[in-house]
Amino acid sequence: MAEHVEKQITDSEWEVMRIVWAQNHVTSKEIIEVLEKKMSWKPATTKTFIGRLVKKGMLSTEAEGKKFIYSANVVEGDVIRETLHDLLDHICDRDVGNTIGTMITQATLSVQDIENLKKILEMKESEAVEDIPCTCTPGQCRCQDHSCGSRH
Repeated sequence: MAEHVEKQITDSEWEVMRIVWAQNHVTSKEIIEVLEKKMSWKPATTKTFIGRLVKKGMLSTEAEGKKFIYSANVVEGDVIRETLHDLLDHICDRDVGNTIGTMITQATLSVQDIENLKKILEMKESEAVEDIPCTCTPGQCRCQDHSCGSRH
């Protein structure tokens, strides 16, 4: 495992990581084949993104004869959770609920997904507050524009 892992990745790097996470151990040839079909990328483009991910510590390489086998140094669910956490850290606390609502309306959900969300909301309801305080630096959100009683 890499000592330092930079978990911020581009959309293109996500494409590579999804393949590695799905396959566990994969060659560059296998990654290239998938991304040629999906993204119409040339092999050199895919190899560039693989190299960046190795440099960031997200992928490890192991030589097997003349080919390299790539595997993930990070767990998919951990990266997804960290990415969502980072997103929520970048918006006003008062907008988090609406942002989650937007995500839900845009997602394709199964009946089981909806049941799970209902259970989560029921649990969250017991700790819900009347009003979410805005913690933004003045000028970084619109709370003051709406006279919502923020501390600005």
